[in-house]
Amino acid sequence: MSLNTHISWPAAPLTASLVHQALKSLPTSDILSKGLQGSTPLLQWSTYDDIDHELTHFHRKTVLSSSYIFRKALIRKHYLTRTIETYVKKHPGSVLTDASPRTFEVEISFADELDDMWTDELWELGRELESGTSWWILKPGMADRGMGIRLFHSKEDLQKIFQSFEEGESDEEEDELPEGGTGVVTSQLRHFVLQEYIMNPLLLDPSETLNRGTRLEDLIGRKFHLRVYCISSGDIQVYMYNRILALFSPAPYIDLSLGRSQDVDSLELDLTPHLTNTSLQTHFGDDNVRLFNDLEGCHILSGDSTMKIQQSDIDSLMTQIREVLADTFKAALQSPVHFQALPNAFELFGVDFLISHVPSSRTRPFQINLLEINSEPAIELTGPKLTWILEDLFESIAEVCVKPFFAQAESRETMETWEIGEVRHNFLKCMDEKVRGPS
Repeated sequence: MSLNTHISWPAAPLTASLVHQALKSLPTSDILSKGLQGSTPLLQWSTYDDIDHELTHFHRKTVLSSSYIFRKALIRKHYLTRTIETYVKKHPGSVLTDASPRTFEVEISFADELDDMWTDELWELGRELESGTSWWILKPGMADRGMGIRLFHSKEDLQKIFQSFEEGESDEEEDELPEGGTGVVTSQLRHFVLQEYIMNPLLLDPSETLNRGTRLEDLIGRKFHLRVYCISSGDIQVYMYNRILALFSPAPYIDLSLGRSQDVDSLELDLTPHLTNTSLQTHFGDDNVRLFNDLEGCHILSGDSTMKIQQSDIDSLMTQIREVLADTFKAALQSPVHFQALPNAFELFGVDFLISHVPSSRTRPFQINLLEINSEPAIELTGPKLTWILEDLFESIAEVCVKPFFAQAESRETMETWEIGEVRHNFLKCMDEKVRGPS
């Protein structure tokens, strides 16, 4: 069967290249320009803004698109917070109960609006801050790549942060922010989440993967998060790519519990040891990126442990990730206004997790924590040394999501025999739900 394709990634040339390479095994015809997608069957593997979503909606059997039309419940931080909170209330036994940090949501344009919030929607957070026992992280609900992230541990700190955003806005002509900075324009973003900062992250030294003979006393604990590539397909199957990335901070971790006194100014706090976003450390290249599986045998540098990460630990964490992804998408399906699974769509997400370390726990010393879900993830920041993973990822997407849609019935039946927890094409199946009737 000849297949028409519409490929458009104007701001992501690496993604465009990976899509073209992945489609080489398919009988594709000419690449169509936007506005000329009248021929079917049609594959639209493009950035969200360049997809003709009307074609996706009205041609369920002949048009396949690389994005769902509605998916705010997953990719907007404040929507994701509501989605998880609502689901956990209905399903208190869900893994999301322990896998989602405590989070508050605010809608604010100016710093002085906080005064009324402390007696209303932020009353509980205010009590936490007054106790002085925790730190919190501020994230703009609709920003990405680390923009606007701040740490705070008092009401006064949060006030100063929003005031600094306002001052930065007035200092910049035409609201242009300095390149490489993390400032935001508060009056334009409005939606923020305030998430409890995880004080006990698992710490490792990524240099140990290059030199296994390094002495323990020469290792330095660094914070990292996991980037998991996840594919949702149709209505709906969810798969997790089993080649997970570990993205490390470029600086040694600093325990915030050692500096909780009121004279600590969060605006002067160096965020480098605490933020692991690769967008904030592009000048380091891929020096701080590792494969999760390559961390086996690394010394655990958090707590007083002298143990090493075992393959059984990695396997256990991957099981947790699979369960969290499944419940997260189930939660999103409960909000059909903000997430609608379509039989003729698929989408790649970059899901970020942090591992907390509880050495005293005999049953689960390592706990997965869901941080956020990103659409159109910045795969170019993976670095050239691991580009082969991206090539395999996109080829696997073509095999799992594209080929079966346009294939004969027997090929679709093969996909239907794919069991939860089974791995094919380096994708581990997390969920399989039927949420729509025959189209």
